[in-house]
Amino acid sequence: MNFIRNTIAVLVGLGIAGLIITLGIRVFPQWITFEAFAPFEHWQRFLYSMKGDSAFFGFLLFISGLGSTIGGVATALIVKYAKVAYAILIGFIMLFIAMLDVIIFPYHPTFYKISIFLTFFPFSWIGGKIVEVIYERNKKKRIAEKMNKK
Repeated sequence: MNFIRNTIAVLVGLGIAGLIITLGIRVFPQWITFEAFAPFEHWQRFLYSMKGDSAFFGFLLFISGLGSTIGGVATALIVKYAKVAYAILIGFIMLFIAMLDVIIFPYHPTFYKISIFLTFFPFSWIGGKIVEVIYERNKKKRIAEKMNKK
């Protein structure tokens, strides 16, 4: 049962991260060069239209980090054990997808290619730590309440 729960948690975390990236790209109307809701259907054409726009790739790094954090939080909330490890798994999968993106499509600037390694793991780790800290505080609070009742 834990395997199914953990698998669902990872899929939910990845879905939330993808949704945040999609919504982040849609924030600026000048970046919308596609008909569909998500830019991923025509990603090559979209990246070609953004070639040379350093502000877009910087924002894409930021929004990817934010998506990894929130996806890591969602995953850590759903899994029962090893919350930080599963949040980091979200970062690893996102990094793998970003590396494939950089390898397949040659339109990324150099700073983006380097910065993806510094973005996904730390941000997803932060997401897992947020949940872990909250759970530890609640656990200590419950123990203190039990001690005070006696």
